[in-house]
Amino acid sequence: MIATDTNILVYAHRADSEWHDSAKACVESLAQGRVSWGLPWPCVHEFLAIVTHPRIYSPPSTVSQAIDQVEAWLESPVAELIGETHDHWEALTGMLAKGRISGPKVHDARVAALCLTHGVTELWTADRDFSRFPALSTRNPL
Repeated sequence: MIATDTNILVYAHRADSEWHDSAKACVESLAQGRVSWGLPWPCVHEFLAIVTHPRIYSPPSTVSQAIDQVEAWLESPVAELIGETHDHWEALTGMLAKGRISGPKVHDARVAALCLTHGVTELWTADRDFSRFPALSTRNPL
């Protein structure tokens, strides 16, 4: 399974992003492919918060537009929302300890733990901070 980080989702959605065309093509390739792809719940929440934020985008996406976008991605027969499982706490605390993670990086550790507990083979992200989690393979598809 390939999972998508927030930044790839934001770039795919926002036509005013300089990486929009590349990110949109990447997400479309996942949605139309045969390999399952995951949308981690924290990334969906963060996507909704970012694209609708008036201090980030002028004009921001409406809540309706953002919800419609997520629903369009979820129409893909190979898309999965991935969330916490019974072993999430153990995976998360292990990542926090090994990576000496604190503060805002806890969010990245949460995403990484979700990916690993769901058997994600690769996280597509433009965020280099995920290199703190060597057990998770990452790739910048842009």
